[in-house]
Amino acid sequence: MNEQLRQRILRRLETLTDDRGYQILDYVEFLESRYAQRQNPTNLFARFSEGVENTMRAGRIPVKAISGTIGLMDSASKVMKGVAAAAKSVVEEAVSTTKPAIGPPTSGPPPTPVAPSDKP
Repeated sequence: MNEQLRQRILRRLETLTDDRGYQILDYVEFLESRYAQRQNPTNLFARFSEGVENTMRAGRIPVKAISGTIGLMDSASKVMKGVAAAAKSVVEEAVSTTKPAIGPPTSGPPPTPVAPSDKP
């Protein structure tokens, strides 16, 4: 999809209520199942979130409750991404500070022992 068409669709979507948004989502998923290869989310948390949303919609939960739940799950996902990034940073820092101690010595060869001489 070209960028101009994407922006035009987004402008139209921004003015709609959540009820209409879910109707559009249903229609897009219908079109996707009929004409395109479906791209499942790769993120485990995103797949879980979509499953919860679909279950709540199938159970006829009010749209406001679904929106609140999904918003909360999205916030939790962002927090988890931040925690993962911080943990990765700590691990990278720990690895970079221990690398010089693990490597071979950089100063020349070890000293050669000198044998005692027989001279008095």
